[in-house]
Amino acid sequence: MVSQPKITHVETGRRAISPRDVRDRCALYEVTDQQVIDSLMEMATESGQQGWWHAYGDIPHSVYIGLETDAASIHSYEPMVIPGLLQTPAYADAVIGKTIPPLTAEQPAMRLRVRLRRQHRIYDPARPLQLWVVLDEAPLRRVVGSRNIMREQLEHLHALGAGPHITVQVLPYTAGAHPGLSGQSSILRFADSPQAGVVHLQRFTSDLYLEKPPDVQHYSVMYDHLQAQALNPDSSHHFITDTVKSHIDATSAVESFRETA
Repeated sequence: MVSQPKITHVETGRRAISPRDVRDRCALYEVTDQQVIDSLMEMATESGQQGWWHAYGDIPHSVYIGLETDAASIHSYEPMVIPGLLQTPAYADAVIGKTIPPLTAEQPAMRLRVRLRRQHRIYDPARPLQLWVVLDEAPLRRVVGSRNIMREQLEHLHALGAGPHITVQVLPYTAGAHPGLSGQSSILRFADSPQAGVVHLQRFTSDLYLEKPPDVQHYSVMYDHLQAQALNPDSSHHFITDTVKSHIDATSAVESFRETA
């Protein structure tokens, strides 16, 4: 008999499933193919090797971080903020500082370290992450921290988007209604099963993970429509450059007003 807390901890990634657990479940579900059993036992053994994020204790989105670390590619739509993998330290710090409920004195620095550590994944020369991002215009316009922080963030975004493994497309306000109005979504795919995938939906109190093929297909089609409505990568780069200039101009206007006031 397995307790509900144990099942919950396994499903949320807080407890690794043991080879004994696998053996018991194979017997329960009458799995007799020894090759399948051996494969599941091997995966269970590997799952016991904790990922780097466990060293930081109980952190939010740990299940997603594990998936992100293993993913070969991610297709992400972000309507509110610059994606965590592409954030500068100053921007990330400003976002984390507005977390609700308020964090303890130690938590912001820890969460910032985790977020920056996650970014190693996009710089890994041996296993570069293929990242496609459709970014709503709102995160480019919203002043997070300060306009100087925004200028630095958008310049960083522009530079990353010019790389071979990262594609950024801007979905401008002029695109009107689009399939992404329901909120953020990411589709993660993995090298060992490129046709399958996991859809991640980040919500305020808990995240959702969809793995059924019809669900993954639904979000894949939706993402195709978002990419079609968004500016192409070259036009997106120009759009980001123009937005940087608007932040610079706004900063200059404020400084001029202060000098004359």
